[in-house]
Amino acid sequence: MSARILVIDDEESIRYTFERFLRAAGHFVVTAGSCREALARINDTSFDVVFADIILEDGTGIEILREIKAKGLTCPVIMVTGDPGVETAADAIRLGAFDYIPKPINQESLLHGARSALKYKVVHEEKERYRTNLEAIFRSVKDAIVTVDKDLAVLEFNEAAITMFGFSNEDLGRPFASLPQMCGGKCAEILAEALVGGRPVEVDRIECLSAGRISRVINIRTYPLLSLQGLPRGVVLVLRDETQMADIEMELKGHRQFHRIIGKSEPMQKVYALIRSLTNVQTTVLVTGESGTGKELVAEALHLSGDRSHKALVKVNCSALPESLLESELFGHVKGAFTGAIRDNIGRFHRADGGTIFFDEIGDISLKVQLKLLRVLEEREFERVGSSAPNKVDVRLIAATNRNLLEKVGNGELREDLYYRLKVIEIKLPPLRDRREDIPLLVEHFRNGFNAKFKKNIEGISADVLKAFLKCPWRGNVRELEHIMEHAFVLCNRNIITFDNLPSDFVTAPETAHHSALENAEADSQGILEALEKTAWNKAKAARLLGIDRVTLYRKIKRYNITENTPLK
Repeated sequence: MSARILVIDDEESIRYTFERFLRAAGHFVVTAGSCREALARINDTSFDVVFADIILEDGTGIEILREIKAKGLTCPVIMVTGDPGVETAADAIRLGAFDYIPKPINQESLLHGARSALKYKVVHEEKERYRTNLEAIFRSVKDAIVTVDKDLAVLEFNEAAITMFGFSNEDLGRPFASLPQMCGGKCAEILAEALVGGRPVEVDRIECLSAGRISRVINIRTYPLLSLQGLPRGVVLVLRDETQMADIEMELKGHRQFHRIIGKSEPMQKVYALIRSLTNVQTTVLVTGESGTGKELVAEALHLSGDRSHKALVKVNCSALPESLLESELFGHVKGAFTGAIRDNIGRFHRADGGTIFFDEIGDISLKVQLKLLRVLEEREFERVGSSAPNKVDVRLIAATNRNLLEKVGNGELREDLYYRLKVIEIKLPPLRDRREDIPLLVEHFRNGFNAKFKKNIEGISADVLKAFLKCPWRGNVRELEHIMEHAFVLCNRNIITFDNLPSDFVTAPETAHHSALENAEADSQGILEALEKTAWNKAKAARLLGIDRVTLYRKIKRYNITENTPLK
């Protein structure tokens, strides 16, 4: 192993001896006769090994050793001494000298020392390279990394841990559990679990407070540090900040869902925007749309999004209450107001005081109730049935209808002044057929709900069923889709919903009838026969292979008089 070696000694004969022996071994040798000359050489040239006499005329080898260490040079220093028992030799080793050799110089011991020093330098530089690479990686990783020993004392952490959690150098050596517990002690528990179990532990999406008390969503990964015997001697804790991803997911979810309303289509985005703009505006809102479009969900969203959410949301189904009871139900009554009024009773307006009252099918109330309702809207007061004492109330009114209220005004069934008082702001809900891109989202929403309700694990619907859903006119809107999904869940015994699980009236409806390529080609009897042959005449499997329901398959078999004896052409 050839090397560049510096020999420092104030005796010329010794320098000559060193140089001759080392050159003979193939090394490049530079000599210095004084401390000053040696320091100049070190400043100008890099060396692999340095031999330095401890006692020099203008200084000591110890000074040269200190200078080499101060500069961070990796060349091993071998001290040369005339008296190996002197205290300076021991000091040199203590200060970092690689070794020392005694005078007079023996060729074998000199070359052995040089070889050992060079091997040490190679190993040391390799380890140093690994260490600096690891440090660079440690510093550059954006995840917070903390290492602890077997007593869970902090050994090291990177810049990300300092930035994220406010750790400082004073925390090194301290028990991890004594550091500020940003995550309520969860990290300390997970570290202890990894150390005791000797295996990685992973926990996703826990909430914690970072430096500055900023709320973050963190993924935790722990990796035990094992000894050569396989015993845990510490743990590496990696903390990944998933806050931005969680925020993005929440934002995406916000575009797909608003409270319990599902939909990402442009018409639904406009509905969401209008609801947000009305959140804390205490005006009356009229929600219109076909039956089953989710008008009640809009009322809930308006209530829960606003500053009345801590108070009651009282619902009134105007079409479900007979006219004789509706007035009493809304405004309450006093004892003796009518037959059966055996005690005072507060109405729904009283129960909604401070909150919201929702009138579903507002167009079905009588003209008498309309007049009292108009007074509540204009004066915020009413009288209970059988009483003349006014009652003040603070409610926000939300009304909904699937009827044309303007036609009712023209027919004299609805007061015009009430109509305009109700229709201060109108939210029009689109029918499902006008937002078909929301159907897969709704299907997934109902799938999750019905899996929990029926304790099943249905993974989805078949592509053919989805295609039929996308073609369906959905006269009953979202409510119809929900009922069909529930029907399918009750009947489905597999992990995928197929046409066999859907209601028969949906399957046979002209708009959603399950037409395959066979049916479009006017029932290719040979194709049916091939499917039956491939499935060993299992008609259910053959129907699935053809992409038609079993009823259609039976009809075709009968129409074309197909039997097991029918030959394939």
